[in-house]
Amino acid sequence: MSPLATVLRRVVGLGAAVLLSSFAVFLVPFVSPGDPVRSLLRARMDFGEADEATVQAYAEQFGLHDPMLVQFGRWLGRFFTGDMGLSHISGTPVADQVLPAIGVTLSLAGSALLAAILVSILLGVISATRAGQWPDKLITSITHALIAIPEYALAPLLVLLFAVRWALLPSAGYDSPASLVLPVFILALRPISFFTVAVRSGVRQALDSEHVLAARARGLSRTQALARHVVPHGLLPLWTMVGVWFAGLLGGSVIVEVIFAIPGMGRLIFDAITDADIPVAQGGVVVVVTCAVLVTGIIDLIHKLSDPNVRIGVRHG
Repeated sequence: MSPLATVLRRVVGLGAAVLLSSFAVFLVPFVSPGDPVRSLLRARMDFGEADEATVQAYAEQFGLHDPMLVQFGRWLGRFFTGDMGLSHISGTPVADQVLPAIGVTLSLAGSALLAAILVSILLGVISATRAGQWPDKLITSITHALIAIPEYALAPLLVLLFAVRWALLPSAGYDSPASLVLPVFILALRPISFFTVAVRSGVRQALDSEHVLAARARGLSRTQALARHVVPHGLLPLWTMVGVWFAGLLGGSVIVEVIFAIPGMGRLIFDAITDADIPVAQGGVVVVVTCAVLVTGIIDLIHKLSDPNVRIGVRHG
């Protein structure tokens, strides 16, 4: 398959994934028990009951009595032109809440992912080059233990130690670099565990490969062989995981953002669901899904285009 066909196929797949996920999110009010119009009004009226005239006027204002597909087409068309509708609670544009929040979550997830990549490369290379020795056993034990520690248990413990007991870091907020240390650390722990295992495996395979043994036979030192051949090839398994984990961090930062009072997308969606503010919840989820699909799709496309079979197709095409 030519690179152009690969790109077009991937773009169509990304578009279909975003469209299907958007439709699934849009369906939530329609599959929820009870009348969605009355549920929305109860949320706006502090869960009091509205009279029939108010229900009809509200439904007419927001077009909630139109057929579902008509509502979806109208909502999707507005959404991808930047109009995500109005909050049913505050009456303000959803975009004014979603766009700042996704920026915060992207920076938080990106920082955690970058920290995880750097730490896991260091630990993975040390573990692979000291296989069977005490550094390898220590790193392996720690990374396996970190996989089992949930964020909701670790976050309060670290806040108690570093913010309350020792007063070294802020306990909450998003107003200084120091306030990001604990959230980024907590979000990075789990990917560090998986990334380190992947790097160790990749480096071990590269160390035993024929081209590395040939390079050593030509007089290359161990350090030179590691830098030129082993580490670049050993990191390939890591890059296949980065996109998936970035998508996971975007959607999985809810607990951390709520605990540390970070005004990101996870906290926004959590509050919107709690307040039954469906437009904000819908807009937030679709934006997160779109970002996740695009990131994973782009990384997957880069790997496909770097496939030797694709490059051979270019030369013979």
